[in-house]
Amino acid sequence: MPTLICGSVAYDTIMVFPDRFKHHILPDKVHMLSVSFLVPEMRREFGGCAGNIAYNLHLLGGEPVIMATVGQDFGPYAERLDALGIRHDCTRVLPTHFTPQCFITNDLDDNQITAFHPGAMSESHDNRFDHVEGLTLALIGPDGREGMLARTRELKAAGIPFVFDPGQGMPLFSGEELLGCVAAADYLAMNDYEAALMTDKTGKTLAELAAMVRALIVTRGADGSTIYVDGREIAIPAARAEAVLDPTGCGDAYRAGLLFGIERGWDWETTGRLASLLGALKIAQRGGQNHRFDRASLAVAYREAFGCELPAW
Repeated sequence: MPTLICGSVAYDTIMVFPDRFKHHILPDKVHMLSVSFLVPEMRREFGGCAGNIAYNLHLLGGEPVIMATVGQDFGPYAERLDALGIRHDCTRVLPTHFTPQCFITNDLDDNQITAFHPGAMSESHDNRFDHVEGLTLALIGPDGREGMLARTRELKAAGIPFVFDPGQGMPLFSGEELLGCVAAADYLAMNDYEAALMTDKTGKTLAELAAMVRALIVTRGADGSTIYVDGREIAIPAARAEAVLDPTGCGDAYRAGLLFGIERGWDWETTGRLASLLGALKIAQRGGQNHRFDRASLAVAYREAFGCELPAW
């Protein structure tokens, strides 16, 4: 069953600052902030929310279809996707633009300072998915503003259930626009910071937002996650990571687990635990798409993390 993943495909330039940002940012001087961080460690990775989610869903055995707008420099990424067997026939190349670029600096506390150049992503509203047969589920992640609004209308009109995951794109929308997207969606996924921003912008409580969708998922980093469904709050524990090396892409890995569980009709406890485990597996590796697992190793890790069995598929 193909799953449409709408959002960014980007190159991530990831740098590590071997100290803590808080030691170098003076709270009483933020109105005139001018800081420079020496970053002796730097690498370039394949990333973007859509690319990362698709990578994890593919590892699980799903059939992701990436829908993104990219630029003249997309060639190496396309070759990688082809080698992995991940569909990108909904990806449109604009030769006059760059592929989106993300510049990320992490400190020793895993805090991040990120600069993002959208490039071709700003033209995502012209993409189409009507040639993809058998779509039963989709996710709308951070993308160009008009593209996110267009996908919301199109998926709703086509009757395809979807997860609305506004992420870093949330500041692009008014409270009224966000409520319109939530009302059209079947599922809403955010981290705890984004959830606070959503409630502030819309004037709705989490309980009120949860009542508008089949399920509301809020991730809380090392504190696990909460799934609001049918008037209940299901607490999902965080799986213990073998190492904490790089948080980049952890939320995307979590969302792949959500999509996989939803596709298979699993209960929310099982789905949430799988999502949590994928986040833990990712954080133990650098980059958004360098971790590996198969069904057998995933089943063992799930049992060790939660003391119960992962359903077979």
